[in-house]
Amino acid sequence: MLCFFVTFTRHKFCVKFSGFKEVREEEKSQMVGKVFSNVASNYDLMNDFMSAGLHRLWKDRLVSKLSPFPGMKHLDVAGGTGDVAFRILESINSIRRRALQDPINDDLQEETRIYVCDINQNMLNVGKNRALERGLGEDKSLVWVQGDAEALSFEDNSMDGYTIAFGIRNVTHIEKVLTEAYRVLKRGGRFLSLELSHVEIPVFKELYDLYSFSVIPRLGEVVAGDRESYQYLVESIRRFPPQEKFASMIADAGFQKVEYENLVGGVVAIHSGLKI
Repeated sequence: MLCFFVTFTRHKFCVKFSGFKEVREEEKSQMVGKVFSNVASNYDLMNDFMSAGLHRLWKDRLVSKLSPFPGMKHLDVAGGTGDVAFRILESINSIRRRALQDPINDDLQEETRIYVCDINQNMLNVGKNRALERGLGEDKSLVWVQGDAEALSFEDNSMDGYTIAFGIRNVTHIEKVLTEAYRVLKRGGRFLSLELSHVEIPVFKELYDLYSFSVIPRLGEVVAGDRESYQYLVESIRRFPPQEKFASMIADAGFQKVEYENLVGGVVAIHSGLKI
């Protein structure tokens, strides 16, 4: 069984789980940056291996909850490889195709902007290359922005939607990220977070822990040549707040109608909230 304790210094604190690497608050952003620079080129491949391809279905579910529409201004944070942004754009394009070249719909399509924001330039480079491979390199709807989720450069009330997939557990201050998400969303805008979460089903939890701590770091070593980065990624999941706690944090940031959906018994959870 995992246990934890918290040690306080004058103004800063660090959390250490039994057997986990201790990371000071001021060091976390540097460590996360190094981790994702290391894994960028193999990130989506490793997601396929670690989830047996299920991450694709989870992202599909996230986008279905978003209900994209032509002309929307959307912000996808920590989405450097473009996996979620491409899905949103395809959903919007499918609506356009169903509209049978309606001129009004074409005008809205021209106004569509999906901002892919990531603090790590290596991850953004992977996304841009993938866009080129998909023939989307010149698509004005996709805008690639290097930026910090805790201090976004976007204006107040400027976005119709906000998504963050497998990214919020790696930030230093979750509350700041949620506050920024609330700030940039328009009234009626939806916040959606897809994140690896906590399994509470007996037996399944034990099997999941065994897989996480024994198999995933080994996969990282064999497939990506980087065991340490994937050891960190596993530990970051266990440090992330449980579903109910995270939901309350979203509500504390000002969002209403906050809810979450567990997938695969809580291995993953999608949290949502509205700015009303």
